[in-house]
Amino acid sequence: MTKRKALIIDDDEATLDLFKYQLESSGFEAATAADGTTGEELVGEQDFDIILTDLGLPDIDGIELVAKLKSASPATEIIMVTGRGSVTKAIEATKAGAFYYVEKPVDFDELHLLIEKAVERKQQADEIRELRGKLTNVQSYEGIIGGTKPMQEIYELIENVADSDANILILGESGTGKEVIANAIHYKSGRSGKPFVKVNCSALPKELIESQLFGHVKGAFTGANADKVGLIGKAREGSLLLDEIGEMPLDLQPKLLRVLQEKKYYRVGSETPVMADFRLISSTNRDPEKAMSEGDLREDLYYRLNTIEIRIPPLRDRVDDIPMLAEHFLEMFSEKYGREFKSFSNSVYRKLLESEWRGNVRELQHVIERAVLMNRGSTIESLELQSGVREARPKVAAATMTPSGSSVSANGSRSTDDIFGGIGEEIVETLSGLGEEELDDNDVFGFLEKSVVEAALKKTKGNKKAAAKLLGLYRARLYGMIKRHGIEPPE
Repeated sequence: MTKRKALIIDDDEATLDLFKYQLESSGFEAATAADGTTGEELVGEQDFDIILTDLGLPDIDGIELVAKLKSASPATEIIMVTGRGSVTKAIEATKAGAFYYVEKPVDFDELHLLIEKAVERKQQADEIRELRGKLTNVQSYEGIIGGTKPMQEIYELIENVADSDANILILGESGTGKEVIANAIHYKSGRSGKPFVKVNCSALPKELIESQLFGHVKGAFTGANADKVGLIGKAREGSLLLDEIGEMPLDLQPKLLRVLQEKKYYRVGSETPVMADFRLISSTNRDPEKAMSEGDLREDLYYRLNTIEIRIPPLRDRVDDIPMLAEHFLEMFSEKYGREFKSFSNSVYRKLLESEWRGNVRELQHVIERAVLMNRGSTIESLELQSGVREARPKVAAATMTPSGSSVSANGSRSTDDIFGGIGEEIVETLSGLGEEELDDNDVFGFLEKSVVEAALKKTKGNKKAAAKLLGLYRARLYGMIKRHGIEPPE
């Protein structure tokens, strides 16, 4: 386990030695500084859990030092050490950001209690910051790529339930990444160090699925020449993924339900119970309600499976994730095949965003892999869509003029021309001045997109969050546009 780190700042050598001894006796790794300047340098180089500093130093005022140290390392707590005549000043230091103060001569029992409280508060702040870093506009999480709101909600749900043993049902179309979500749940759980066994219920022969799942004993049936543990047995203390649970034979479903209820099962041909110890994750691309109405899924099993239900949106419902997914796959396959691709052309980006991805993320992955193999240079200039992926015409809301003359879309929202005060006229004027060769379809769309983004950033003085809100976009998509067009937001 990594030792906790402390910094002691004092101009008295005997005090430094005494504090260093006390802290090292409590399990800290202690560094010392004889003045404030040296202390600042150390804080700039290392991450300390706690700082103890004298209020009266030869080179810097104690309150000024607290402010500088908190600015350099906001999460690190500071305890002031002061003489009896400087208590008022020490209180001022706590207002400037110090955790607390102790008076000389120091009661080390009291000091140790203060240090533990201060370190605990820093650890809590670190944990909160780490969690926020994972869940605030995150673009990837445990192997999952996506920054849209639906994906953020899935990340938060995984954080909340991964460490429990609750049964989880993952719903989503083929290619949406159900197995990737299952991986994240297992590897975030307390069972991550144990086996993760995956079973595709639709791929196992129906006459063998019971034996495969529960195992069998020698002689249980023709061909059973030895005992077999079974997939549930292999998942002991770990997790079991039953993929395409809606394809499990009906006569096997009551037996699975019994395992979940009684936490024990029987191998085929045996009357000796075996204790079941696994976390169940199930997934299906079918609508459970429809599967139950058609008699393919038992209702009692369904309600046992979905203690927690995670629905993965199809790619067409999270278009803003397409650029970051495409760039992730571009980097992955460029490295795999030894290519040096850095980006996509504007026309390829537009094609990615306007296509209907029926095969979802899996289809997108295959298309990018093929593009890496078929293109040359450093930019992907062409994209060959598979037969199942159709290009869709860009959806443009019809606009009407209100009596006041401001443009309003069909759904009642203000147009970008109204929001940006005449930007539409500027765009039309610029387009009118372009020659026929310059009026390439791709350039026009790219120009329009770039102009609107630049206008939004100008209006919000470079505030990307506000610009995204103004445009009605997720920040992830706005960032993709800024990167794609090489826009430098105003300071």
